[in-house]
Amino acid sequence: MNKNLLEGLGASLQGQLLSDELTKALYATDASVYRKIPLAVTFPETKDDIKKIIRFANENEVGIIPRTAGTSLAGQCVGDGIVVDVSRNFTKILSLDVDKKQITVQPGVIRDELNQYLAPHGLFFGPNTSTANRCMIGGMVGNNSSGTTSIQYGVTRDKIISMKTILSDGSDAEFTSLSVDEFQKKLEGDNLESSIYKNIYKELSDKEIKEEILEQFPKPEIHRRNTGYAVDELLHNSVFSENSADFNMCQLLSGSEGTLAFTTEITLQLDDLPPAYAAMVVTHYHTLEDCLLDVAPVMEHSLHLCEMMDKVILDCTKNNREQLKNRFFVEGDPAALLMLELKANSQEDLDAQIASLQATVDKSGLSYANPVLYGADINKAIELRKAGLGLLGNMVGDKKAVACIEDTAVAVEDLSAFIAEFTAIMKGYNQSAVYYAHAGAGELHLRPILDLKKKTDVGLFRDITTDVAKLTKKYKGSFSGEHGDGIVRAEFIPLMIGEKNYELLKRVKSYFDPKNIFNPGKIVDAYPMDESLRYEIDREEPEVETLLDFSDSQGILRAAEKCNGSGDCRKTESMKGAMCPSYHATRNEQHTTRGRANALREFLTNSDKVNKFDQKELKEVFDYCLSCKACSSECPSNVDIATLKAEFLYQYQEENGYSLRSKLFAHNTKLNKLGSKVSGLTNAMYDSSLIGGLLKKTANVAPQRSLPKVSSFNFDKHLQLFKEQNTTNKRKVVLYIDEFSHYLDIELGKDAIELLVKLGYDVQLFYAESGRTYLSKGFLKQAKILALENIPKLKKFADDQLPVIGLEPSAVLTFRDEYKRFVNDTETTNAIALNSYLLEEFLAQEIQKGELTSDLFTKEAKTVKIHSHCHQKSLSNQKVTFDVLNLPENYSVSIISSGCCGMAGSFGYEKEHYEVSMQIGELKLFPAVRKSPEDSIISANGTSCRHQIYDGTKRKALHPVTILKNALIK
Repeated sequence: MNKNLLEGLGASLQGQLLSDELTKALYATDASVYRKIPLAVTFPETKDDIKKIIRFANENEVGIIPRTAGTSLAGQCVGDGIVVDVSRNFTKILSLDVDKKQITVQPGVIRDELNQYLAPHGLFFGPNTSTANRCMIGGMVGNNSSGTTSIQYGVTRDKIISMKTILSDGSDAEFTSLSVDEFQKKLEGDNLESSIYKNIYKELSDKEIKEEILEQFPKPEIHRRNTGYAVDELLHNSVFSENSADFNMCQLLSGSEGTLAFTTEITLQLDDLPPAYAAMVVTHYHTLEDCLLDVAPVMEHSLHLCEMMDKVILDCTKNNREQLKNRFFVEGDPAALLMLELKANSQEDLDAQIASLQATVDKSGLSYANPVLYGADINKAIELRKAGLGLLGNMVGDKKAVACIEDTAVAVEDLSAFIAEFTAIMKGYNQSAVYYAHAGAGELHLRPILDLKKKTDVGLFRDITTDVAKLTKKYKGSFSGEHGDGIVRAEFIPLMIGEKNYELLKRVKSYFDPKNIFNPGKIVDAYPMDESLRYEIDREEPEVETLLDFSDSQGILRAAEKCNGSGDCRKTESMKGAMCPSYHATRNEQHTTRGRANALREFLTNSDKVNKFDQKELKEVFDYCLSCKACSSECPSNVDIATLKAEFLYQYQEENGYSLRSKLFAHNTKLNKLGSKVSGLTNAMYDSSLIGGLLKKTANVAPQRSLPKVSSFNFDKHLQLFKEQNTTNKRKVVLYIDEFSHYLDIELGKDAIELLVKLGYDVQLFYAESGRTYLSKGFLKQAKILALENIPKLKKFADDQLPVIGLEPSAVLTFRDEYKRFVNDTETTNAIALNSYLLEEFLAQEIQKGELTSDLFTKEAKTVKIHSHCHQKSLSNQKVTFDVLNLPENYSVSIISSGCCGMAGSFGYEKEHYEVSMQIGELKLFPAVRKSPEDSIISANGTSCRHQIYDGTKRKALHPVTILKNALIK
């Protein structure tokens, strides 16, 4: 297309239009196996913007691809036209009618955030997908989403009262419930909306068409059905039957994947919050067949959830740091299990329901264990199940569990027989499939494991999909229960509903969208399901040499390819976790883990350069990564962007040179060591508005930041002094004096020595630079030199069973994390990792052993608020800090739900990052600190975190070591 035309459209919009290579690459994929480079991406701000885009599409015969969070599994969100992303600006809750239990929202409202808003009113929106913490209502309507709760609360289609839309000619239309008389009035107009009603009336009044729909469409008792347009749903009302229900076109628009109209507002029917008392019975099975045979009997009970997980998914949870703790309830090694949730308004009723359900399970005798979960444990189990999709990305190598047949739904009574035949099909292809999800709704997410980089497996992709489509048709099931047809299944709609009905769908599409501008290639006139795949078939794998060892992912490219696009990184700061702090502040796709992984994959794969990392687009996409490492644990696929960024920076700077500022930050420890020799003069210079200002300007440091003070101190002498004053009676330990406590925060080192010695430990000191400053700026050669120096010393400590205790998380946790990528010696690096502790981790273990009690600490009452370093959240846990700060028995301790502080080492000091750094802090951390009483103690174990808290709130935060030292009985 003529570039000037696009530029003209962009200039006319209040929102943005971008057509640069990076943005197009980011939006070329979703959570499906497909890749289509769009013409441009727009972020409209107003309805008028959308109308201008529609007019442009009509005039230039260009497709429009509506998009919210982009978590589509079937390829609905990709196309070669203009992607219209409403997730940034159409995010308002417009009105709430508590009496009617109805709410009106824009399409970019996130499902879980909507329910946070509704909770104080005793209401919630029932449909609940596994992506509920980032998926948006517009996408849920487009897919007719359902999720785990559909057996109790129905699907999205059931909840839509009305929709305000823009039609393909740019006119406004509101679709809502209509009586017979109101329907007739709609036929009297002379516009596109009236034409749509007239044509729908003409089609569905035809007796033969009705009969064909009823004969060929999926069984009506399958409430999760999403095959083609839901014309079957339009028959059950007073206009087309004896049914007294009103006609509502929203039933057709729900599940239409943005192919019929562009939605701008949605009014939803809400439900009362579920009963307060809940329990989950988790039935364990030795075989999949036994598990499926139990589904129909347990569904005789009033379950709120009936979910299945198989061994493949359960095994994936063993390798995910975040989910490992959520599998506490799994007994033995089940082939499959069912999660059966019950709810009641009283404990007595709940107990009775549990007993009744257990009697049913006992009667079948098929399960070997049936633990009952309550309270927070239920949520942990649900989180484990929700992570299922992303966890499949943990499979190392090119074979992946592929979404193509993953959305079949049949009647519950047909499920066991259907799966038996399905398993036979898979055996015929020598396939072991993955089975999980919504057993109680007759829908299992079935996935073959294929390598779509190979022509043979692409052939299997089509063959297996075809055979399973035929099997689904045999049982009169739906080929799509909730994920939609998209690209992967639209080709099979004629098979699923018959050619006559398919021709009807094509006519319906033409009535709404005669020029085919809305999401072309989806539902009708489908793109081929085995073309436009994410990877080139039978390609020669790009050779990408790295300094860090990525052999655990079979190379850095496959490490990036682990991202399957499920978009967990698009959750906002309203949800728990820290991923992704820069996205939380900017809402920009390129600042997500997915965006960065996609960009890296795209340019490493398609670059012709010798150094494939030498891309300005990659420099841009990694620039706002804070290296917080939240993604390494919170991303179900464990895509560790911080490590990928370190490698990228190294490779890019080797090609393009290292900036002065990067050198200053990377070599910061050497400079601090020199400055500490004349610390008084150095600090005076830093404080000087003239010299300090010149230094900041030269280094491009934000003028608002104060330069950290350097110091010099004899820690050995200090240790000896305290050893002479205290009798040692506990084990020997090694206190690691890192580069930060050695020169920048000497009081912390002193406090740690005093605390450990007074607690009775025999302390020896270990001085070393971890390499964190080098890693963060991509100076990998220098970081590796330090690692190779430190590893033999750390191994000796491990061999001698002397725990190494660190104070700064980003330093000591380097031994546990990045050092594994510098040497190919798993035994040594694992031993070092297991022997390296945060001081809080070590003390928490000592508390558990009974070695530490509250007797040594003050009885004074104090309030403590904890903010934990991001690396601790990712590579350890926050509870250890909570536990040790509860040693003083009258301390009231709580953890701030704070995400990332926003400083992240040098990131917050850098001039161009200062504003975003402070925005991140203002999202959660700063307000929480400001709300804390002045006499409360703010705990932060990261040196960067303490600086950021002071700069943002003027409150001084203390390391847990200092808090405990101050709490010792004098």
